[in-house]
Amino acid sequence: MIQKASSTPSAAALSPRRALSAPWRGVLLCGPMLAELAVAVIFLLAVALMPVFLGAMVMPGCLLAIRHEAERARRLTRRTTGTEIVTWYRPEPMRTGKRARWRTDLPWLLKDPTTWRDLLWLFVNPTVGWVFSLMPAALVLWGLFGVVMPAIWKPIVNAGANNWYGPVHVTTTSSAWACVPLGVVFVLAGFALGPALLALYGRFARRLLAPSRRAELARQVAQLAESRSEVVDHQAEEIRRIERDLHDGAQARLVAMGMTLGAVEQLLERDPAAARALVVDARESSAKAIGELRDLVRGIHPPVLADRGLADAVRALALDGPLDISVDADLGGRLPAPVESAAYFAFSELLANVAKHADAQQVRVDLRRRAGLVRMTVTDDGAGGADPANGTGLRGIERRVAAFDGTLLVVSPVGGPTVVTVEIPCES
Repeated sequence: MIQKASSTPSAAALSPRRALSAPWRGVLLCGPMLAELAVAVIFLLAVALMPVFLGAMVMPGCLLAIRHEAERARRLTRRTTGTEIVTWYRPEPMRTGKRARWRTDLPWLLKDPTTWRDLLWLFVNPTVGWVFSLMPAALVLWGLFGVVMPAIWKPIVNAGANNWYGPVHVTTTSSAWACVPLGVVFVLAGFALGPALLALYGRFARRLLAPSRRAELARQVAQLAESRSEVVDHQAEEIRRIERDLHDGAQARLVAMGMTLGAVEQLLERDPAAARALVVDARESSAKAIGELRDLVRGIHPPVLADRGLADAVRALALDGPLDISVDADLGGRLPAPVESAAYFAFSELLANVAKHADAQQVRVDLRRRAGLVRMTVTDDGAGGADPANGTGLRGIERRVAAFDGTLLVVSPVGGPTVVTVEIPCES
């Protein structure tokens, strides 16, 4: 599932509550730095052991540990700063025969450009990143120290410790009270600068951990090649399905109807009653053939979608569904026909999944178009646990929207609720 990078923190990251928590979220970013320093030391030892062959055997595991730390940094950066960082590594090599694992893994890891970006992060983050992450908390704590100075200045002076607070030399109670407004300024500065410094840290992390422009283009080419192959396979499968439905359904009925009409022609003069009964059968067969053809056409491109657009087509499909489905749509007009078709059939498959697997009672559908993007969110109150890897229709939806550079996001904890979000770029 492909996620796009976000150039700015999310709206949630800019809320007052998260702004007040920014200094302490910055402290959380310092935790992995100790593990990164440990992994950096192990890496340097592996490099030192390269001439004696032992380093080559240890190096793949070390590089994978570096990759693990970089992935953790990406996740933590997303949670603390709201900055999304794209991850793309080269696929693992095929391992055949009895060749030593390090002989295949080491070239694969060293030839991956992202490995070198992860390695750069391993050394730069512990030496530079802590400045952005710790400064807000340091300002707040230093400010609190100034606020409580009137209560603690005497033990400090009596112990012979440093009794300077910034430009204030604390020797009397009045000078201690002079530290209070200065401390308040430091506290306010820590909370005010916290979101900006976290955003700066997010840009710093994305600069080092996101793929380079060349790697990003290679990722897009690989993605497009994969999606094109899947679309071709899907279209071939659809053609086979249409041929099978025509052969087993309408075509068989039309052939039977032709044979019935031939029998009618022979019985028309000598047994009009039998001929009349066969005509009735032929008429019923023609009605069923028309119904099957109508269903087949609806499966290819529903008339309501062509006539009235995506929003009304989704509402019509929701009315025909077996569940209590509410639809809130705001598309601001018609969409390009391919996008409408992809979104409609994605919703149809999602609805079928909910009815078949979710054990849900209610479904909420939110359909919006904003900034060149169609977003469809389907929420159900079912049992949860949905996973595209389990062979459900979610994988098919993912392949369908990937052809448009779209994304599928599934949030489905066990016990529910399940929230599936489909996003498809489209013209504004």
